[in-house]
Amino acid sequence: MGDNVLDYYTVNDDWTGSRDVKNAYEAVEYHTGSSIRIWCNEQDINYDYHWHTALEIIMPAENDYDVIVGETSYHLFPGDILFIMPGEMHRLVAPPSGRRFIFLFDASLFANIKGWPAIMTLISRDPLITRESYPMICEDVCETLLRIRSEYFSMREYTEFTACALMLNLFAKFGYNHIYDKNLFRNLELSQQKEHIKKINDLLNYIDAHYAESLNLDNMAAHIGFSKFHFSRLFKQYTGFTFNDYLNNRRLRAAEALLADRSISITEVALRAGFSSISSFNRLFKEAKHCTPKEFRVLNTKPF
Repeated sequence: MGDNVLDYYTVNDDWTGSRDVKNAYEAVEYHTGSSIRIWCNEQDINYDYHWHTALEIIMPAENDYDVIVGETSYHLFPGDILFIMPGEMHRLVAPPSGRRFIFLFDASLFANIKGWPAIMTLISRDPLITRESYPMICEDVCETLLRIRSEYFSMREYTEFTACALMLNLFAKFGYNHIYDKNLFRNLELSQQKEHIKKINDLLNYIDAHYAESLNLDNMAAHIGFSKFHFSRLFKQYTGFTFNDYLNNRRLRAAEALLADRSISITEVALRAGFSSISSFNRLFKEAKHCTPKEFRVLNTKPF
């Protein structure tokens, strides 16, 4: 292989620089032409609250590591695996010494695959993978990430194809683990649980395709044939979010992508993303991202 290919796989085996964080937003530094980045990180540097559009996975190898996602603190040990969803505010607190692997995936790699909204929702409900929290799949998840890590540093051709295939397999494991979770809807027979899960998954796909339309609790409950009260309870049980919070989060993700196009005004971005007013859009965006849509656009795009 040529020198450029060798450099690609050898220079990134340690995290030697600082993460590019400005105004709480991190611009993930993928290599040219790549949508995956994996670091073997031994830094003792802390990072205050920030977010990025990548899916991040943290896997300690030596010593512990502290991660705060939103208001939830996770004290990770070797063998633990933490998923951080795209767009989630989080901070990192490193010990004086240690080593951990940081996986970053461009979420757009998977965004158009049917079932992606449901899988991301399932993982975000309980993102810390341990033998206690995920006894049925913990070892498989760990083994899959180790295979991805090995593939990434292998210098083989088609590494990203292999890594993406492995990630899709990993996501499927989460889905099936959730389907067969007897504690999900405790008062229902397994056949009824599966029926409800299918209905909600179908609805999540529908929301993903129609988020810009006039969706509300009443019409979504009717869409899958539940009463508003029953729908609200099941939706929160399944996703960990209220319906309105889930819908707003989806619209904010759409707005992030639209803001990259400077030819679209911020008002039009808000409307295209499904927000009924620019004021509510600005307020929700600032609450979620700690910056205004205008500031986000400056951070994430270059002038023409």
